[in-house]
Amino acid sequence: MITIKKVSGGVSVPDKKHLSEDSPIEFPGIPQELVLFVSQHTGAPSRPVVKPKDAVKRGQIIAEPQGAISAALHAPTSGIIKSIEPRFHPVQGRMVDAIIMQPDGLHDDSGALAPIASNLDEIAPERLRETARQMGLVGLGGAAFPTDVKLSPPKDKPIDTYLLNGAECEPYLTADYRLMVEEPEKVVFGFRAFMKASGVRRGIVCIEDNKPKAIEAVKRAIEPFDGIELAVLTSRYPRGGEKQLIQAVLGREVPPPPGLPLDVGVIVSNVGTAYAMAEGILEGLPLVERIVSVTGEGIKKPSNFRTLIGTPISFLIEKAGGYNGTPRKVIMGGPMMGMAVKELEVPVLKGTSGVLVLRKEQVTEEPILPCVRCGKCVDACPMRLQPLWIAAYSERGLIDQAENARAMDCCECGACAFVCPAKRPLVQWIKMAKSSISARRRAQRSQ
Repeated sequence: MITIKKVSGGVSVPDKKHLSEDSPIEFPGIPQELVLFVSQHTGAPSRPVVKPKDAVKRGQIIAEPQGAISAALHAPTSGIIKSIEPRFHPVQGRMVDAIIMQPDGLHDDSGALAPIASNLDEIAPERLRETARQMGLVGLGGAAFPTDVKLSPPKDKPIDTYLLNGAECEPYLTADYRLMVEEPEKVVFGFRAFMKASGVRRGIVCIEDNKPKAIEAVKRAIEPFDGIELAVLTSRYPRGGEKQLIQAVLGREVPPPPGLPLDVGVIVSNVGTAYAMAEGILEGLPLVERIVSVTGEGIKKPSNFRTLIGTPISFLIEKAGGYNGTPRKVIMGGPMMGMAVKELEVPVLKGTSGVLVLRKEQVTEEPILPCVRCGKCVDACPMRLQPLWIAAYSERGLIDQAENARAMDCCECGACAFVCPAKRPLVQWIKMAKSSISARRRAQRSQ
């Protein structure tokens, strides 16, 4: 039994998962158009290897990785390449090249990879790492970091523990929960593949205690395998954050940026990523689809969809019954770390875990009041920062001071803004500071 360690910061938030937690995963269908950004992962964008009017099959590579940290892109279904053109990227907030595809409705999967084997004992670690790269696999928990890189830690960074993140602490979202309930064997198979590929002997599946059905399903799935344990965490946001999870389960503290989990002997992957790895090994399916929760009080039928990458979120909202009441805000992701979108034709990305619709009466605009120095944001910060000062420096354009106050350590969880009685947009100001600091560092490197 793993004893959960005390972790600083965090907040208790209504999880709202009851809206979609009992909705089985279903396929919503194929939209009329898919928008596939060449940049939807950490690292260099992929390079198109198709041109307009090309016919492609499901699983066929349409953009290849560039450099060591990059990810391939594959056709989610069969059809015709319409164009390669800039489209607005909902996360990056700018125009980014995208491959526009018109599906033919046949879903011809003859372009997919060949299945490898059903027995992991028959697959060498290097083959598993190469499979992750070939299938364009990235972390599906949000950061979208290329998985093959994560599975190849430097030799001077020995790894002793692999954590599988099933905490899913973000309110409303139930994509990982449904995977653990419906496909626990595949999730564990993918996790075992990660452990073998990275040479790690100890694995821990981490789930919050508000998911009892997932806990029981995973517990049964790991029983036959030595070296895999289950850690049940108390529900507290943002305990599912990578650094917070490591501290809670193992009592290890990841150093400030550029510190990484591998600096404390740990690798962390998301439940959805493990499931996708199993699909690649057993079915030969590259990363062309993911589970997306379409939920919120503003949705008539909250659902969990097995969604093709590139699907417009308007299509998913329609398949979930449309709006319930008057919508006020549509968010890609959850309410704490998600991004509000201005238009509904933006597509699902590899890192899109949910589409949240809030009704008009749920979204209130309140005046921003002066900081009262109550310290609630400091208590809530899981990174032990002082958000009030970083935000104040950023608001006044004092970027040097914001950097000295450790702005770059912020994980952007939103806990500080959630508890602020003055309704100050602390996260937005901190993000502005981080953006300015990053831009300045890039300029200095290029000189």
